[in-house]
Amino acid sequence: MFKNALVYSIEHWDAPGLAEIDKRLQGARFVECGASQPESIGWVEPRGEAHGPLIESVGGQYLLRLATETKAVPGGVIKDQVGKKLDAIEKDTGRRPKGKIVKELKEEVIHQLLPRAFPKRSHTAVWIDPKAQWLLVGAGSVKKADAVVTRLVEQLGGGFKVALVQTALAPASAMAAWLAEKEAPAGFSIDRECELKQPDSEKATVRYARHTLDIDEVGEHVRQGKLPTQLALTWAGRVSFVLTEALTLKKIKLLDVVLEGSGADAGAAQKDEGGFDADVALFTGELKLLIPELIEALGGLQQRTEPAASAPGALAAGPASDDGSVAPWDTVPA
Repeated sequence: MFKNALVYSIEHWDAPGLAEIDKRLQGARFVECGASQPESIGWVEPRGEAHGPLIESVGGQYLLRLATETKAVPGGVIKDQVGKKLDAIEKDTGRRPKGKIVKELKEEVIHQLLPRAFPKRSHTAVWIDPKAQWLLVGAGSVKKADAVVTRLVEQLGGGFKVALVQTALAPASAMAAWLAEKEAPAGFSIDRECELKQPDSEKATVRYARHTLDIDEVGEHVRQGKLPTQLALTWAGRVSFVLTEALTLKKIKLLDVVLEGSGADAGAAQKDEGGFDADVALFTGELKLLIPELIEALGGLQQRTEPAASAPGALAAGPASDDGSVAPWDTVPA
């Protein structure tokens, strides 16, 4: 379900019924790019069944799926076509256009060539646990996840308000301590992948891949001031993932002990009727246990001061402040 994930806490949500949420999402259903349209974004069926609901509930867990389609003309083609037009104008007038005219020619070329460009489509999974008040976005970067969260705030209703999870210990500092002490937190084990970076202008970087990290050399890098930006971990012998300095979970993988215990095929997704429900139950069941333990390993949730409420109907998505806290996304119900 998720290869990567960022975790948000739900600060407030008077959740409408599923039918009402689906109705709201239908107004933002995905539509393929038009002939000269560079991008289209919208919700698609989580189950992949045409004309189905845009939100699914499995065991009380809500699943959504956002599709993004982009069309782009290669930069080299644009440059070549614009150059030809500039050459023609220079030949006719004796002067080669600059500035605004060049920009307009470039836009004209893109508009003409977009209908011939091949579209590229990607999907982002969203999981909401209303009871535990978690939101997981299947993205590998905060920027991409934020774009999805902004749409959710606009479209879910009920005064949906979330904040990116912040822990008392910065992930980089905690990972550095685990490596220096050669000891993972309770319930976790350190795997064979790591990246350490010097936090200065030089950004000196050391990467380990398929290499044991229980060596003095790694501890020496930490003592020299390098901080881990990524560290591979396994939780309870059941789920492996890479933790980043931004508290992103990457390369999430359910291990064989989980798949074999569930009767699922480890090599491929289930295709039988009900397979979607089984996959959702399996994945969410493991992550519901992993996430609280990971947060605990990072010192628990960071205590922050509640920001001022936004104006009625306004969307607030503030950037991270100097102390690393992040203002929540919120809407005030009408």
